[in-house]
Amino acid sequence: MNELPTPPSIVVGIDGSKAAIHAALWAVDEAVSGDIPLRLLYAIEPDDAPQTLPDRAARKLAIAENAIRYAFTAVEAADKPVKIEVEITQERPVTSLIRASASAEMVCVGAVGMHHFRPARMGSTAAALAASGNCPVAIIRDQGHRDGPHWIVVDAHERAENSGLLRVANEEARLRNALLRVTTCRQTGDSEIGDEGRAGNSDRRMGANSDRRLAGWTGSYPELQVESVAVDGSLLDYLAENSRSVQLVVVCAGDNADVEQRVGPIGSAVLHNSNCSVLIVDPRRL
Repeated sequence: MNELPTPPSIVVGIDGSKAAIHAALWAVDEAVSGDIPLRLLYAIEPDDAPQTLPDRAARKLAIAENAIRYAFTAVEAADKPVKIEVEITQERPVTSLIRASASAEMVCVGAVGMHHFRPARMGSTAAALAASGNCPVAIIRDQGHRDGPHWIVVDAHERAENSGLLRVANEEARLRNALLRVTTCRQTGDSEIGDEGRAGNSDRRMGANSDRRLAGWTGSYPELQVESVAVDGSLLDYLAENSRSVQLVVVCAGDNADVEQRVGPIGSAVLHNSNCSVLIVDPRRL
């Protein structure tokens, strides 16, 4: 007998940490917007021992149930019209989340889990999920209170899938009532080739190309404030200088090196004090 496909949902990895609660609260708007359930998923790490004592298994299940209950209560307190589902599995968290990503609209996890207390360290589960997830993956930091503009940033590229990435960024900006900034990154060395006039022409050409790609989207989202910016260096360099005004950066999953930068040790060190979350998207799967 063929199994029925799992209905789509927004999946949140729960592990008892405050970071997981922040991820669940962030994910509520995604679920409400898509009119799909929010699924709270806790994976109980199997013991390496061939046999597990009954009281140890019961204790681990109780911890899982308490963590789910705490997250459930926090989401309910948000008082938004979202259907909440819960699931507890008996497998490694990364295995469970990757499996869930096959049918999920999005998987959301906290940037730092229960076993990674240093703020600059990205949880290993989040990093593995970013590399292997089968749907958009959101790695969430505490959004907290912000002063000034709340930007969503996406890096523009001359690629066919860029259109899908821009669409996701536009939709997130509208959902989050945020401003959208589209960056076009130029490596610093590019400006050192030739004279200042040639560098200026390069900047203008990059800006014109970015504005042309944005033109179709601004018509579809007239309520959004969108601006394009030419950036010297990498997107991570830009975030290092502006991260406190950025609430979310949207990254293409096809850029393995870029994803590694955002979720690896370097990116974590840059972003951990900024409350800047990362959304990793493969537009070819949308």
